[in-house]
Amino acid sequence: MDALIDSWLGRIGEAGARGGKLAIRGGGSKAFYGGVETGEPFAVGEYRGIVAYEPTELVVTARAGTRLADLAATLAAKGQWLPCEPPHFGSQATVGGMLACGLSGPRRQAMGAVRDFVLGVRLLDGRGQILTFGGQVMKNVAGYDVPRLLAGSLGTLGVILEVSLKVLPQPVAECSLRFAIDEAAALQRLNQWGGRPLPISASAWHEGVLTLRLSGAAAAVAAAQRTLGGELLAAADAAAFWQALREHEHAFFAGEGPLWRLGLPSVAPPPGLGPTLI
Repeated sequence: MDALIDSWLGRIGEAGARGGKLAIRGGGSKAFYGGVETGEPFAVGEYRGIVAYEPTELVVTARAGTRLADLAATLAAKGQWLPCEPPHFGSQATVGGMLACGLSGPRRQAMGAVRDFVLGVRLLDGRGQILTFGGQVMKNVAGYDVPRLLAGSLGTLGVILEVSLKVLPQPVAECSLRFAIDEAAALQRLNQWGGRPLPISASAWHEGVLTLRLSGAAAAVAAAQRTLGGELLAAADAAAFWQALREHEHAFFAGEGPLWRLGLPSVAPPPGLGPTLI
């Protein structure tokens, strides 16, 4: 791997000397995201593998080219996972691409975004320097929080070499509920439920149906299910629904119009978007 990095240092040095551009590419699963790529292709996907994993410490360090599917399988073998539920958009999604794009899944509202689970990074900058930020511990006061800054940077700050991530145990129990209610009622209920100690891990409303996911201890999930009511989804159907939401595979993602994300305070009145609201 050192020889590979040395070759990258050479390419970066050459590009810098002539003022050229390099288009960093890992697995290519998110090539559609962000602006149009310009510059020479700079493939980094072969720099892969898990460097260190301490299940008892809830920390894993992986090279940027490591496939997300491989990392997920390694964590699952120990009953752990990445709680931010990052989308894959294909089998070739990588750890580096996950961080560079900074995309999270339906669980973000409950567990946090990708950047909230980044403890440290190893980076190759545009001057050909290898830089290390953060570490492999939960509490780190070593200056600026550069690892979080890299989330969503789309490769503009350098080539990500390694990432140290905080992981968590998978929830013991999980179930999904559906409610046939309109937009205003859905927002009202979500605001009310948000102020109560309920194990809600994801929610989605579209065309008059609110889908809710509960995750956590078995007793807490069962109690919340009894309290909230609704229609219980079969486990397989629920898993398929949330995976399709995470991977943007639902039919409403294929619309011709632009898809906007709106951040509104909890006290804001319903936006009145009707069936166009997701």
